[in-house]
Amino acid sequence: MLADIASNLSLGLSVAASPEGFLFLVIGAFLGMIVGLFPGFGPAAGIAVLIPMTFGLQPTIAIIMLAGIYYGSMYGGTITSILINTPGESATVASTIDGYPLAQKGRAGPALVMQAIASFFGGTVGVVLITALAPSLANFAASFGPSEYFLIIAVGLLMLTTMMGDNKFKGFISALIGFAIGTVGVDVMSGQQRFTFGSPELIGGVYFVAVAIGLFGIGELLHCVYNGQHRQPTKRLRISFRDKEFWPSKEDYYESRWTFWRGSGIGFLAGVLPGSGATLGSIIGYSVEKKVAKDPEKFGKGEMRGLVAPEAANNAASAGAMVPLLSLGIPGSGATAVLLGAFLMWGLQPGPLLIVNDPEFVWGLIASMYLGNMILIAMSIFAIPLFVKFLDVPYVNVVPVIVLLCIIGAFAINASIIETWILVVSGLIGFAMKRYGYSPAATVLALVLGSMAEETFLQSYIISQGTMNLFWERPVSLVLFIVLLAIVVLPIVLALLVRSKSAREGLSNKV
Repeated sequence: MLADIASNLSLGLSVAASPEGFLFLVIGAFLGMIVGLFPGFGPAAGIAVLIPMTFGLQPTIAIIMLAGIYYGSMYGGTITSILINTPGESATVASTIDGYPLAQKGRAGPALVMQAIASFFGGTVGVVLITALAPSLANFAASFGPSEYFLIIAVGLLMLTTMMGDNKFKGFISALIGFAIGTVGVDVMSGQQRFTFGSPELIGGVYFVAVAIGLFGIGELLHCVYNGQHRQPTKRLRISFRDKEFWPSKEDYYESRWTFWRGSGIGFLAGVLPGSGATLGSIIGYSVEKKVAKDPEKFGKGEMRGLVAPEAANNAASAGAMVPLLSLGIPGSGATAVLLGAFLMWGLQPGPLLIVNDPEFVWGLIASMYLGNMILIAMSIFAIPLFVKFLDVPYVNVVPVIVLLCIIGAFAINASIIETWILVVSGLIGFAMKRYGYSPAATVLALVLGSMAEETFLQSYIISQGTMNLFWERPVSLVLFIVLLAIVVLPIVLALLVRSKSAREGLSNKV
């Protein structure tokens, strides 16, 4: 077992540590940190906008770069949380609770260093656990067929739509929009064109990249402009790692010694569960740390453990989210949904057989995460003063540059003006979704997974000769079918029980 892991890691390192792999890993990590610095932009938008930069690269190298952007943004997002009380994205919201008070106390340097160490620790624990789980997942892969794939996709879609946002109805509507876009193209069974309106460029369907860039990139920018973020004054900050006050004290390390482990464990579990992701992991990590502390009254006032816990958790979760993505093809967040689309774009089919059929890619990606965490901790500590200078650039100057990148990226996919128009329309839809509380991530997920669900369902239907027996005759299918039913039925049963209990209590109070 250990020999197999060592052999696979050696294979992965030969890819990730190659000159080309290492170069684009560094570029991805660097860009990810910059993406994380811009409030409201987030890793999903960053990956979507920067996907065109990877055209022309080998698939493995391209995914290594995009993954670097993904977990690099987790590191970068905390810098603004600590320095200006503005989280770069939702997974670093919990870090503002104690991070910003630490900066106000004059401890911005120690807070930035400890968040970098916690991020490194959480990310490394997450990658080690992925490494340990990967061989088991590969063995499990052999039992999967079209019916299991369809049920997994259905479970993932159900869990994501029920977990995205407070308003489940809006999450469901968002997913339906994605399904509707996914129907454009050619019908798998009949070969007839669907909703192409006679355009030969739409026969292959709507390309997910233009939609994702529009929904996340243009939509986010329009929403930021709508909120007046471009008018806010630039905050100039100066930090130097040469200052003695820049480094944490011995007490900081000693008091946080168990926090690193707790945050990492909680974050990894949250990342593995489809639909939860880094945001939920960081919030649970912070809450648990405060619960188990003997002095919870210190939290929220600049407590180092209150920063370490969510940072270890969100980075472990970003690694954990790779488990359902690589093994089952189920993304755990908007960012991994965009990554899933990128996988498909390069002809890589995420799922149980990916580890078996393409070990060089899977282990190359895992090995790159080890290297990426080492690169990012060095960047996080020694390049913090450089990254802080990016905050000096006025947002009003950043917006046109990103819009230009989005348009060039969408056009460059197929040199098609239709793709550019799809980008523009998707941007307007993305802005409306942000404005009225709908979920662009659910739309992208449904677009990416919808066609896969249709294809695997029809394959299962044909194999079972026009019946649905295949979904409960095979052992793994039966288990997944029961899980699917439980996800649908349990919330209804629980809601009825709660309503019945409330009615009984109301009746007894009247008596």
